[in-house]
Amino acid sequence: MGTLEAVVLLILVIIILFIAYAASIYNRYQQLKNGSLATLGQIRVALKKRLDMISQLAESVQSYAKFEKQTLEKITEMRSNVLRADASAIASIEAESRRILGNILVSMENYPNLKTQETVGQLMGAIKDVEDEIARHRYTYNNIVQEFNTMTDVVPSNIVGSTLGFTKLTYLEFEEEISKRPDLKWQV
Repeated sequence: MGTLEAVVLLILVIIILFIAYAASIYNRYQQLKNGSLATLGQIRVALKKRLDMISQLAESVQSYAKFEKQTLEKITEMRSNVLRADASAIASIEAESRRILGNILVSMENYPNLKTQETVGQLMGAIKDVEDEIARHRYTYNNIVQEFNTMTDVVPSNIVGSTLGFTKLTYLEFEEEISKRPDLKWQV
């Protein structure tokens, strides 16, 4: 084998290795993107569960406290929108549902006998469980986003990523949850 053939063979090996490496980076981007979408889907489902429970709680409390019709309509609207929401819309829905839940809890404070009702106690326990589920999924989602975004920042994956059109993903932050979780301690 001559020098020219050895050089051509070496170049071919380098090109094949580069293509294989670029393919592995592309596959990792796709795995992370799919993982983020799957986790976002789990967050949507958990938020829908929370909204269903808030709706049930509002209906249970409604005979005691007068809720504005628009509150119940807002809950219904959020329930219909949550399953097709993106990360920023999910954060907005989460904040609004937390606000509504807080208003219901404040209304319930005016009716202490509501706290002892079995249905209300079960709903509050279920809402607390869903709150924990949402927090776990948000943590998982943000870890996936962090790894994806790091790949878009570091060499050589950023070269492959930018060439293939990958851009940073958005973190999912629930500002109100960070500063204050709903007070669900009084459940029966």
